[in-house]
Amino acid sequence: MWTATALKSEARAAHGEIWRVVEHQYTASTRKLVDTQAEQEILEALLEDSKPPYPPGTDKLHYLLKTPFRYYPPKPHGSRFRQPGGAEGVFYASEQIRTALAEMAYYRLRFFADAPDAKLPDQEQKLTVFNIKYKTKRQIDLTCSPLNRDQSLWTDPADYAGTHALAEQARKAAIESIRYGSVRDREQGFNIALLTPIAFVSKKPLSQQTWYMHIGPAEISTRRAGKSNTENAYVFAREWFTE
Repeated sequence: MWTATALKSEARAAHGEIWRVVEHQYTASTRKLVDTQAEQEILEALLEDSKPPYPPGTDKLHYLLKTPFRYYPPKPHGSRFRQPGGAEGVFYASEQIRTALAEMAYYRLRFFADAPDAKLPDQEQKLTVFNIKYKTKRQIDLTCSPLNRDQSLWTDPADYAGTHALAEQARKAAIESIRYGSVRDREQGFNIALLTPIAFVSKKPLSQQTWYMHIGPAEISTRRAGKSNTENAYVFAREWFTE
């Protein structure tokens, strides 16, 4: 396994623009639980108090940027570069919108797979797609030599043991970001994992877009709101995401 010293020797400065997809941000799901706006504000305040605190260094960031550093990853597997219960957050994003949507499609399918009694939604789901610029002094690229010799570890669709160990050593080496190939995007997209909030160039997203996702029996289709050309729509076969 790669040591912190070895990873530090492979680190290079990096920068770029990346995309992230989240559930739609402008619909307050708690409104239907209460009768008045005042009651909703009280409920939202109670919910906020129950959440983990934001970590140091994120207080001036837009909530879309700092939220990934707030919550613990899901058990029992965690996320690709974060162990279950790991205190340090990770901001996952992609170099292309298509790749970010493919990642979201996989995790939406996984959500329903983990709840087999849940019915797939008939209607389209609204998503928020946003971009941000990052800049780091130390990034490792798992797609390039010599780190790509362990590509099978970095791209295992379900077993994150190898990437968890790598991330632990990367943090010891003060690595700020990791570039790696997307397991979910069959068109060979690339992802960026930011290990620290200091990697953001700006304090808020550069732009935000509204997209729709529909999960069908054979495919997951996505389209950008208000756009009709094929450059603003992507379709993913469900069989791509079977592990």
